[in-house]
Amino acid sequence: MKKFIAGCLIAAGMLLPLSAETRTNVHIIEATENIRFLSQEIAKDYLYYYANPRKREISRTIRADLQALVKNIRTIAVYTESEETKNMLEFLVYSKNQIDTIIAEKPSKEKAALMLDYSETLLEGANSIGKEYAYNYSENEKMLIKSKQVEFLVERSAKYYLALGAGLDNEINRRQMLQAVKELEQDLKEIENYPYPLLLSPIKERLSQAWNVTKSLIDRRQKLFASNLLVLAGRETESVAEQFVIYHRKAK
Repeated sequence: MKKFIAGCLIAAGMLLPLSAETRTNVHIIEATENIRFLSQEIAKDYLYYYANPRKREISRTIRADLQALVKNIRTIAVYTESEETKNMLEFLVYSKNQIDTIIAEKPSKEKAALMLDYSETLLEGANSIGKEYAYNYSENEKMLIKSKQVEFLVERSAKYYLALGAGLDNEINRRQMLQAVKELEQDLKEIENYPYPLLLSPIKERLSQAWNVTKSLIDRRQKLFASNLLVLAGRETESVAEQFVIYHRKAK
């Protein structure tokens, strides 16, 4: 998992002194962004495992991500004083425990559907906490978050692609996948239009190419379900997007 490190947000705003309250918000926002990403990655990997049951190493990846999920929930618990947030954390812990139960058994279509539901509850909880602790971001911080959003949306679109291919083909899942693709392409346009140094121009091109491969597989899903190719293409897209995350972490 590509962590959304609190230090990068702090570094991105180093020119301005941060209050104790803002620093607390940064730590909590970091954790909520991690949970957002994990909520999609865990479900995506479970669906990938369901489609490829011989790939037992995927189950180990899911368990590692669940440990990371717990770590981020604990981080929020340490920093928050909000009763509303504490109540939401209990909800997140419940969802995490339900996922533990799911992955302890053999993958099935029914459990895959449940995994989709719990991934959405984790996402909703993280979004709710994130809104409570949002503050006025600098332009650099906004683009840092935008770059991480690309990685999140790659996981989200892949999650629904795999769900459709696993037999969970319904209007809601199709609409969610297409919405994730739409939002991702909007974020890519913002990255394309941002005044990065010329040195990053080849990285912009690579990001566009990597996403085009991923999207071409999504577009052809009704003719060809290619779970392995989709996951590999998604990883490449995220790997290139990470270069922009690194740039904004270092920006002063």
